[in-house]
Order: sequence, then structure tokens, then C-alpha cells
Amino acid sequence: MMYDLNRLGKNAVQAKYELQKLNTESKNKALLAVADALVSESSRIIDQNAIDLKNGEEKGMHPGLLDRLRLDESRIKGMAEGLRQVAFLPDPVGEVLETMERPNGLIIEKRRVPIGVIGIIYESRPNVTADAFGLCFKSGNAVILKGGSDAICSNMAITSVIREALAKEGIMRETIQMIESIDREVAREFMKLREYVDLLIPRGGAGLIRSVVENSTIPVIETGTGNCHIYVDESADLEKAIPIIINAKTQRIGVCNACESLVVHEAVSREFLPKLDQGLKKYAVEIRGDEKVQAVIDCNPASEEDYGTEYLDYIISMKTVSSLEEAIAHINKYNTKHSEAIITENQEHAKKFLNEVDAACVYVNASTRFTDGFEFGFGAEIGISTQKLHARGPMGLRELTSYKYAITGNGQIR
Repeated sequence: MMYDLNRLGKNAVQAKYELQKLNTESKNKALLAVADALVSESSRIIDQNAIDLKNGEEKGMHPGLLDRLRLDESRIKGMAEGLRQVAFLPDPVGEVLETMERPNGLIIEKRRVPIGVIGIIYESRPNVTADAFGLCFKSGNAVILKGGSDAICSNMAITSVIREALAKEGIMRETIQMIESIDREVAREFMKLREYVDLLIPRGGAGLIRSVVENSTIPVIETGTGNCHIYVDESADLEKAIPIIINAKTQRIGVCNACESLVVHEAVSREFLPKLDQGLKKYAVEIRGDEKVQAVIDCNPASEEDYGTEYLDYIISMKTVSSLEEAIAHINKYNTKHSEAIITENQEHAKKFLNEVDAACVYVNASTRFTDGFEFGFGAEIGISTQKLHARGPMGLRELTSYKYAITGNGQIR
């Protein structure tokens, strides 16, 4: 199998150099063709997705993970729309970031360029296959994908449709390649393919991300899990807070930007929590609260572990605090640097929260569910980076580029 990985790597390197020759118009035309193909071939993709869903149900897969895995016509149209949005976004490749003229007459330009070959290891979210292709392709990168075994049929079908559409546009099929083996040893070998792969991006649960970060010899961008908080401040508009929290918790439970933990100021807890409890009961959300929360509403006790857990389920932890400072300290202790929100009408409190909470995305009076490349206007995303080097938050086209210096002289020597 190592031989096969080397073949994929060599193909990807060849494809990346071919991609660099494509102009923006050609890339956009191909993206639109792929989007149309995904829609026209949706029944073929859904048929293969049904096999994955059946296998998942037989294995007892968690409902939240089944939701991530499921494809229907609406979701496939969403994938296609993401590609269309990417097609209409500005092409970052070739952008001149900075121009300098040195005293000796040298003209130095800092230009945006593709990273090269990007590897992506991900779990049971087949939409990632199309999103990853679109962003990598527009930014001039070849991509090698290693999806999870739970979505293997779906991923292979989507990849096949994309490759066929590319071939019709006269573009190398190897622009996107899928590792079809579900052997974990192959995944580990993929993490060592540094000779060919320039950047590796894991998308999935904490275990997958930790495995990639610890075992890869390829540079990694860590896309973290989402233990996301919402803090209800003492000056919050409580009527505004309830739909924000319900949306963040229940709109889709199996996503990394769902709210997993609520922090409430004790000054509003007695008025607010019973109303929120009634709203959450409509969705059968289990509440795990501290002693002060338990004194106000009937709920299960929260443990220390609960405060640091990404549930991906109809469960939410609740913590009562006596100050904004305590809320910020609690969030910074237990969060995963993903997305955090404050509900407040106090502008100074909002400013302090924005400045002091350590996360990729920090919200005032809005749901954490907006941490998403599509919602940010990126067309799609390759992942949500929770680290601080190179890229942070939803990663779109620009985050998939590097830069190089182009120096023009007129006979200068040193």
C-alpha cells in the first residue's frame, strides 16, 4: 500500500504544477461544471450514501454522527452552491501583497501563491469532499483526501463525479484523489508522505486530530473540536438570549460550532433559567448544572468533566458566575479556542469579552452556529483552525495560500 501512496503523491505533484498554469476563468468554469455535475448525479451519490447510513445504523452510530453523514438532495445542492460561491470569489493566486523598492534599485514583490499539495484526513462528513476540492482547486492546490470508513461509499461517489467533470473540462483527474483504503495503517503512512504533501489538515473528533498532530511528519493545521460557550450577562436582553441559545444548541447537534456549555450571571439566573428550560425541553435537551442552577431548575448535576466536554448531543452544561471576569476565566479554562459568545446590552462588557476571551471566533449577541466558511462568505471552508499560526477560524481561499518574493533587478550584484 505504501507504493500506492507514493503513486498518489507523485500524481498530486504533477497535478499541482498543471493547476498553476490555469487562469482564473478556467478554474471558475471547471468549478461551475463540477457543481452542475453534483446536482445532476445526486441520485447516484444518495444511493451510495444510503449504504453508509445503513452500515452506520447497524453499527449503532450516534445520531449526531449519522446526521453528519446523511446526504439528501438539499444538502447536495448546498455542496454545489458552495462551489458556485467559490467560483465567484476573487482568485487569491497572484495577488501582490506588498511592493518594496530597495535603495540599490531592486524591486521586491510579495506575491500570493498556492501551498502545493494538501492532504486532508476527515471523518463522517462527506460534504467535506466537495468543500475541500473547491477551495483547494480555486487556490491552485492539488488535494489528497482520506475520509473515514463510515463515509467511504459517499466519498468515493462524490470524488468520482468531480473527477469526471474535471476530465470533461480537460483538467487532470488527479487534481483530486481519494485514498480508498479504510486501513488505519494506511492513514498513518499517509501522515508520513512529506516528500509529496505540503500541508495536512485533520477534520474530525478530538481523537483523530490528536493522532494527526502527534504522528504526522507533514506540517499540520489543527482544526479543533468545539466546546463552545454562551455567556448570559447580567445586562442581557433575556428575550433575545433564549432563541440564540436554542439555535446554537439544537439547530444541528453534531457540529463543532454548536453550543455545549452555558454560563449565566447569578443576577439573572432565577428569572432566565426557567424560561430557557421550557424552551430546551421542546428539544429534549438534558441540562447538567452546578448547585445554583439546580436550585432554580430541575436538572442533573454537572461534573468537572462536563464543563470540558463537546457532547455533539442534546446535552448542555450550565455554570453560574457572579461576574464577567469569572465568566471569562471559566470559558478560557474549559474552551477549545473555537467559538464563544456573550449576550449583553453593556457595550463595555461586550468589548471586554471580545478582547479577553481566547478563541478563534468571539460573538456578541449572536449564535455560535455562524462560525462557518459559507456564513462568513468564503463559499465553503476547509476547516476551522483553532491554532494561531498561519490560519485561525474558518479557512477559506486565502488561508490555503502561501507567498513568495519576486525580485526584479537591473544588473545589481552584492
